[in-house]
Amino acid sequence: MARGGGGFRLLVLLLLGLACSNGGRCSGARATLLPEQEVEALKGIATKLNKTDWDFSVDPCSASGNWANSTGFLISNVTCDCSFKNNTECHIVRLELMRQNLSGVLPDEVVNLTYLRYLDLSRNFIQGPIPASWGDLPVYNLSLQGNRICGTLPKELGRMPMLKSIQFEGNQIEGPIPPELGNISTLQRFFISANNITGELPSTFSRLANMTDFRIDGNSISGKIPSFIKNWQSVNRIDMQGTSMSGPIPPEISLLKNLTELRVTDLSGPSMKFPPLQNALHLTEVVLRNCSIYGEIPYYLGQMLYLKVLDISFNKLTGQVPVNFGGMVALQYLYLTENMLTGDFPSWMLKNKASNKVNMDISYNNFTGNPPSECQQVNLNMVSTFSSSNDNSLQPCLRKRLPCTTRPHHSSLFINCGGKSVSVNGNTYEDDSSQIGTSTFVLSDDKKWAYSSTGDFVGNENGDYIARNASKLTLAYPELYTEARLSPLSLKYYGLCMENGEYTVELHFAEIVFTDDHTYSSNGKRVFDVFIQGSKVLEDFNIEDEAGSPHREINRIFTTNITDNTLEIHFYWGGKGTTAIPYRGVYGPLISAISVTQSRNHHGLSIGVVIAIVIGAAAFAIILLLIAFYFKVFSRKNAKGNGKFVSYSKPPSFTSYVMLPTFVLILLFL
Repeated sequence: MARGGGGFRLLVLLLLGLACSNGGRCSGARATLLPEQEVEALKGIATKLNKTDWDFSVDPCSASGNWANSTGFLISNVTCDCSFKNNTECHIVRLELMRQNLSGVLPDEVVNLTYLRYLDLSRNFIQGPIPASWGDLPVYNLSLQGNRICGTLPKELGRMPMLKSIQFEGNQIEGPIPPELGNISTLQRFFISANNITGELPSTFSRLANMTDFRIDGNSISGKIPSFIKNWQSVNRIDMQGTSMSGPIPPEISLLKNLTELRVTDLSGPSMKFPPLQNALHLTEVVLRNCSIYGEIPYYLGQMLYLKVLDISFNKLTGQVPVNFGGMVALQYLYLTENMLTGDFPSWMLKNKASNKVNMDISYNNFTGNPPSECQQVNLNMVSTFSSSNDNSLQPCLRKRLPCTTRPHHSSLFINCGGKSVSVNGNTYEDDSSQIGTSTFVLSDDKKWAYSSTGDFVGNENGDYIARNASKLTLAYPELYTEARLSPLSLKYYGLCMENGEYTVELHFAEIVFTDDHTYSSNGKRVFDVFIQGSKVLEDFNIEDEAGSPHREINRIFTTNITDNTLEIHFYWGGKGTTAIPYRGVYGPLISAISVTQSRNHHGLSIGVVIAIVIGAAAFAIILLLIAFYFKVFSRKNAKGNGKFVSYSKPPSFTSYVMLPTFVLILLFL
C-alpha cells in the first residue's frame, strides 16, 4: 500500500480524534484526509454493489476494519496515497473487491475517484453493462472477469488515457469489438475470453504495439487471423482457442521473437503447413490443436530449450516423430494424438520413466514398426497407434478400432463414470474411479470396456480428472451423479467385443461443479462436443443450460450401429466456455454415466421381436406336445376297447413332435 507521510497523518488523526472526544461534532467523513467527493463516491459504490460491510465511521484510508481485509482468496481493499499537499490530503488509488460475491450493477460513481489507478471487481455476481462514463477513468488496470456483465463493449473505453490491462474474461458481453479500442496505445493485456463477442478483430488493433498478452478464447470472433499481429513485437502470449476464425496462421508470426505461449485451436478453413516459429526461441507452451496442419513436424521444435507443452493433436501431420524430441530437457506434456504419423514407433518414448513426469499421448496414428507390448506404459498412451487392424501380432488395443479377437458376446454396457460400482434399476453400473487421465488408457477388469483420456488443465497442473459433488443431490439416482469423469481435452469410451447391431446409447449428465446461487461459482459455463461412432451428436453442449440448472440430471439418448464389434463415444473440448471459474483450470467435458443396450440383433430383429418369437415357439411346442400326448392315449384306448392286441413301433421322438416344428417356425420368422 502507498501511504506516505504516515507519521504526520497519524498526528492529524489523533488531534481530530481528541477534538471529537472533547465534544466536537466529527463525522466519519470529517475524520479523514480523503476528500468529500471520494467518500461520497465510496458510498455510491457500496449502494450499487450491495456492499454492506464498509464502516464509514472509520477512515477509509486507515487500512483498518473492512477497508483493508484479505482472508484467503477473499480480498476487499481500499488503498490510498496520502502524499498529496504535503501529506495533508489522501486519494484512493486502488480499489479491489475480489471474490466478494457482490451483486448489483457497475457504479458510475467510480469516475469520481479521479486518482484511481487499479480497479478490480473480479469474481463477483455483478450484472448489467459497462457504463460509458468509465471511458474517463484514469486507471491502469480494469478487471471485471468472472461476473455477469452484459451488453456491448462501450466505444468510450477507447479514450482511456493510461489503460494497460483489460480483463473482461468470463462474462456475457456481446457484439463486436469497437475499433476505438485500437486507440489505447498503452494497452498491454487484453482478456475477453469466454464472452459472446462476434465480428472480426478490428484493423485498428494493428496500432497496439505494446501488446504483451492477448486472449480471446471461446468467442464467436470470425475472419482470418490477421497479419497485423506482426506489429505486436512485445507479445509473449496469444490465446485464440475455440473461436470462429479461419486459418492459415499468417507467416508473419515468425517475427514475434518474444512469444513464449501460443494457443490456437479449432480453426476452420483450408489446410496449412506448420507455422514458422523457429525465431521464438523462448517458447514454453505451443498448442496448435485441430488446425488442419499437414506435413511433417518441424525438427526445430526438438531444439527448443524451454518448451514444456507441445500439443499438436487432431491434425493431419505425417512422417516420423523427430528423433531429437527424445532430448527435450524441459518437456512435460507431448500430445500427438490423432494424426497420420508413420514409420517405426519412437523407441525413446518407451524408455520414459514415471520419475521423468513426461506425459505423452501418441494414440491414433499410423505407425508400422517397432510395436510396444502394451497400450499404456507409465505416462504414455499408445491406444490405436498402428495402421493395421488385422495384424494379429499386435495387441488389439494398439490396432485401429480396437478389434475383438474372440467371439463378440456383449450386448449391453453400463459405466458409472468417475464413480464406484452401483446398482440402478437392476443394472450394475461398473466402477470407473481411476484417478489418472493426463495421457491414459484404462481397460476395465472384465475387458468389456475402456477409456482413453488426453490433456492437462491449463493453469492447474494438479487438476483432478474426477469431479465430486459437494452438496446433497435431490435426484432419483444420486449415486450415478455424485462423481463424474472430467477431461481437459479428449475423452473416449469404448465398448469392446460388442455384438454387431443397432444400439441405444444413453448419456447421463449433471453439472456438479458450478453452483446455483448468487455467487461467482454460478458464473461458470461448460461447453463441449460429443461424437458417437465418429458422428457429432452434440455440438456446444452445455449441461447446465440443457438441464435448467446445476445439480439436475439430464439424459441424452441416441441410436447407433455397431458393425465392427467396437463402440466409440468421444467427448471433446473445443476451447469454448469458461476456464477460470470458480478458479483456473475448470473446464472440459464431464460425463456422469453411460448405458448402452442392444435394440436390434445382428439379424436385424428388435429384442421385442426376438422375445415374441421365443414365446410363440415355446407355446407352439407345448401345443404340439399336448396334441402328440392326446393321440398317443387315444390310440391305446381304441386298441383296448376292440379287444385286440396292437403292436406299436417305437413312438416318435420328442424332436419329431416338438423341436423340429419349433426350429422350422423360428426359421420362418427369420
